[in-house]
Amino acid sequence: MLEQKVDDPVDFELIFKLTPGMCLILDPSFRILAQNADHAKATLSAGKDIIGKHLFAVFPDNPNDSSADGVSAVRQSLLNVMKTRQPDAMPIVRYDVRPKSGAFEARYWAITNTPVLGDDGFVRWIINRAEDVTDSVEAGRALPKRP
Repeated sequence: MLEQKVDDPVDFELIFKLTPGMCLILDPSFRILAQNADHAKATLSAGKDIIGKHLFAVFPDNPNDSSADGVSAVRQSLLNVMKTRQPDAMPIVRYDVRPKSGAFEARYWAITNTPVLGDDGFVRWIINRAEDVTDSVEAGRALPKRP
């Protein structure tokens, strides 16, 4: 087994990219600064195509669904984080994703937005961590209703 020297620098960018679970790093204006591999895979998006873009420009609401409210729900959570400087765990939200090749696909997410504060106490970055719970939501809907 190879050992790393104690004084070797830690490659935090590599660690983030390989961190299990879906993560984005946002700036206070909600521009995407980083995306890990699990997030890219689950949202059908590639980091090189989304870095530097506004979160809701990359992930808009499904225009074919008049009840779509993923953008407004996530925006409210992010605004809460900016205001309170505290993590915000959202209730499960439907927020459809669109592959480059086609129509939106229904997805359900459990999302937590966590601020990273600077020395001045203000939000410097926001860690947007999501879990795709679509299979669980759909399985729950398939269960027979109790009388």
